[in-house]
Formats: sequence, C-alpha cells, structure tokens
Amino acid sequence: MVELPAEGGTTRSRGVAGAPSVTSHDVARLAGVSQTTVSRALRNVPGVPAATRDRVTRAAEALGYVPNQLGRSLVNRATRRIAMVMDLGNPLSPSLLTPVHDALAASGYQTLLFAEHRGRMDALEGLFDRSVDGAILSTVTLDSRLPYELERHHTPFVYLNRLSDLVERDSVSADDAGGSAQVARMLLDVGHRDFGLLLGPEMTSTSRDREAGFTAVLAQHHLAVPPEWIARTDFTEASGRAAFDEVMSAPQRPTALFCANDWMAVGALNRARELGIRVPEDLTIVGFDDLPVAGWATINLTTVANPVEDSSVAAAKALLHRLEVGPDEAYVHVVSPTRLVLRATHGAPPRR
Repeated sequence: MVELPAEGGTTRSRGVAGAPSVTSHDVARLAGVSQTTVSRALRNVPGVPAATRDRVTRAAEALGYVPNQLGRSLVNRATRRIAMVMDLGNPLSPSLLTPVHDALAASGYQTLLFAEHRGRMDALEGLFDRSVDGAILSTVTLDSRLPYELERHHTPFVYLNRLSDLVERDSVSADDAGGSAQVARMLLDVGHRDFGLLLGPEMTSTSRDREAGFTAVLAQHHLAVPPEWIARTDFTEASGRAAFDEVMSAPQRPTALFCANDWMAVGALNRARELGIRVPEDLTIVGFDDLPVAGWATINLTTVANPVEDSSVAAAKALLHRLEVGPDEAYVHVVSPTRLVLRATHGAPPRR
C-alpha cells in the first residue's frame, strides 16, 4: 500500500521511480482527484487550487510517477492548428467541416483542410511534420494507412463519422447499425419482404455498419437479401442511379430499396422517375443522413437523421480534450443516436 506523505513529511511506502505500471490514473486515485486534474496540476495549468496541486504533487512523488514526456510535448505544442482530413467528393463533408471549424475557432484554433486522395500519403505530409497539433479524420477507410502513420509520428487524432478497427483512438460516429435497423423494422411493419440494398464502398465503416444493422433485423425474421439485389458503389447521386439499374434489372425486383446515404437515394429516385416507376406506389426508397436535399419538396425522402453537427462538435471537443490530458487517459467512443424520419417515399408494397 502506498500512503500519501503528510505535508512536509516523508513517504512511508513508495513505489519504484519510473515503474511502467504507474500511470496518472494511479496518481489520481491516491490524490482523490480526476485524471484530468492530475494532468493540469503537474503541468501548472492555471485554475488548479494550490492545495490540490500540492496534493497531486505529493501523490506523484509517493508513487514515483514520471509524466510521459511525449504526451506532455504533444500537449504543450503551440501551433494552435488542427487538421481536418476529408474526402471532398463525399457529399457529407461540408456538413462536417463547418461545425468542426466553429468549435475549434471558439477555443482559439485554426482549421486546416487536408483532402485525402484515395489513400495517397504524399498529399498528407503536413500531418507528420508537427505543423499541426492534431487531426480529425472524417474519411478513413477500414484499410487506411493514415491512422498508422499518425500513430507512428505521434500526432493525436480522433475519428469522426467513419471508424477504423486497426488503430484505436477517440471516436465520434452515428449509430449507423441502429439507424438502419429502424428502417428494416419500419419496412417489415408495412408489409415488405423483398429488399434491395444500395451500399457504399465496402471498406467504409458507415456502409458496413448500415448493412449489418439492416440485415440483422431481417435475419430475426428469417429473411435475407439476395446477392443480385445488392449493389456496392460510391456515395453519390450518379452511383445511386447506376446501382438502381443494377438491382432493378434482375428478373424479379425488390419492393423496397434501402440506400446507404441520401444522395444515393436521390439518384435512385431520379432514375425511378425516368423509368416511370412510381414512388412509393410501385417502389419504396429510403436513404440515410437526412441531408438538406432529403427535405426538398421535390424529393421529400424518407430517411434516417444523422446528427452530423452534434457529432462534429463532439469530435472537435474530444480532440481538444486529448491535447490537454495527453495519451494516458482511456479512449472514449461516442455513438450519436439516429432517428427515422418518415416522409413521402415509403409505403406498403404493391400487390403482385
């Protein structure tokens, strides 16, 4: 047992200085404060009461705690610049960028935009030369090298919208599986049993999780989507059109299409209208994200609301918190709730 020494006294039992098992969490427990307070006290951040700072210092000495110098250097860098890494071709990107920029600006940080070009690292060299304090990744794929490179260069980062299973960091994402499960249950409730899926790139967590949530509900009802009714493409209107043609060219057609994002759904809706297929009388089409286009009077798309603004602000705050506390604190994974938005593109299946 390690006891906190009395003020001005000596330690009766002390850990081994620099022992790798001693972390700031141990100091926090001994001092009776939070890990964040330990970090602030040991870095002499203003606002920590003198008595608390003294107690934390004595606890650290009692345990032989040596602060992680790399973490402290990351915290104390003063570029006041944060990189936002995104795919400019992703229709969701503008909705992510503005709230991130505003949240960072409110804390005195600049936002630098980095456009990822299909995983090319040469376009992202500025992330690795300490010209930014950290990065927010909104475009990562499941096989992306970028998280590894950021980890190797000790650049703090958080995931926003898309996730990676390979390198753990703080993350903020929508409840993609839960949102698509809501869609599946609604379609089953109105009578559909034949479903088509217009999905995004296979190596994105968003497309993977939206497919998984939808098909899990179908499996509970002993249903599945035939392979010929599944199309995988990009998250664009043009891709939605092409995917619509691919799925609807099968000898038998689904009565409902679930699209992995709104722009794909808009493409499918436009293509259906061109072919004289009535929505929702002949075919139900549902999207995901509830982007502004979904609410246009000419679209009026049934979809899933993705709280993009809230998630973006949460990601900015998560990175700023990480810069303050350093790497010792456990990673936090925020899942923002999604909500089904019923408009005019869904209905009961047609009689056959």
